[in-house]
Amino acid sequence: MTVFQERPMTYAKMRGLVSFLSALLKGKKVGFSDFLHKFVSSQQLYQNLDTEKILQRKSKLRRGKEEKSALSSVNTDASQTRPSDFDYLKVIGKGSFGKVLLARHRKQGRYYAVKVLQKQMIVKRKEQRHVMIERSVLLKGLQHPFLVGLHFSFQTSNTLYFVLDYVNGGELFYHLQREGSFPEPRAAFYAAEMAAALGYLHSLNIVYRDVKPENILLDSDGHVVLTDFGLCKEGVAKGGIMHTFCGTPEYLAPEVLQGHPYSPAVDWWGLGTVLFEMICGLPPFHSHSKLEMFQNILHAPLQLPSSVSEAAHSLLEGLLEKDVSKRLGESQDIVELQEHPFFAFINWDDLLARKIRPPFIPKVAGPCDVSYIDPAFTRQPVPASVNERWQAAESCEAFLGFSYMNPAERVAAEPVS
Repeated sequence: MTVFQERPMTYAKMRGLVSFLSALLKGKKVGFSDFLHKFVSSQQLYQNLDTEKILQRKSKLRRGKEEKSALSSVNTDASQTRPSDFDYLKVIGKGSFGKVLLARHRKQGRYYAVKVLQKQMIVKRKEQRHVMIERSVLLKGLQHPFLVGLHFSFQTSNTLYFVLDYVNGGELFYHLQREGSFPEPRAAFYAAEMAAALGYLHSLNIVYRDVKPENILLDSDGHVVLTDFGLCKEGVAKGGIMHTFCGTPEYLAPEVLQGHPYSPAVDWWGLGTVLFEMICGLPPFHSHSKLEMFQNILHAPLQLPSSVSEAAHSLLEGLLEKDVSKRLGESQDIVELQEHPFFAFINWDDLLARKIRPPFIPKVAGPCDVSYIDPAFTRQPVPASVNERWQAAESCEAFLGFSYMNPAERVAAEPVS
């Protein structure tokens, strides 16, 4: 098929256009909303927020009481963590509200990825809630082997800091760009670890909502690490539904694109798109035309090369089922995937225990090795603003209770005598 013969350079240009769309989505721009209204349907994708604003004004007194409670619950040890506790070495990523830096803790000597977010930009785009949800999900996912771990979070007058596991095996997207596609056993290994992470989040009533190769990292041992929880939705029990329009265009499930209520099964669609891309080299409904891509997601039948195995064909058809009620994972979540023949060689207990040897092990010389990270990031200078002067009582109303210290870090953070 012609679509599978297109080369990475052409595709990379298309990804730039889609990244622009993604930025518009995350910013909730009215122009893009209007575009989707005209293209998909006349249905409203966003709910009117006037009622919420009125309720917020009326609940001012109640919020004051909640703020006092939240302040009292802030970890006092964490509130003493400050930017000067770290040496910032390299830029290793970039997001909508700031940058991700490789940093070394001055007392511990350990290396971390520090996500630095600008408060002003977050508040301007009314994304405070997403930031606090990301913090909450990071805390809940601390015990899972395939979710990035949070070590500290703290804030200054202008900036928020997430201190996370440093994972330097490269984004899945980086490896796909370099290699084009993966053999099925390698793709199955990554898909199984991703499924384990997503299934765990679902067990906590959390829906991820942003499965894509850029959010899937490999650690130095070659295992998957899922990161970036800013679009997660908490409190969605089995059978629950959501309405918010969010995600990255290429990986959007049809029900999300149409503005219909949706369920945790959106994550299994997302996994299907990534698995398809790992095996075939392109997303399943790829087109240079944005209109055609959306039409394909909504209406086009799934087409697979003849080289795809019967088991992979079956799994992809199940995950990329447009009818949510028939989609694999909709009824019994990850259990349905674990029982599929495509994963027959996976011992799921061994997988969770990280006993299965990864099919690819990144060749990294140590924690300062950034050879698998895009030079477009590492060549950038570390912004001077990350060393912003810390002052006591930094918390502001929008980010109450943000500060945190992982209990395992407390002893390590003590000064060396």
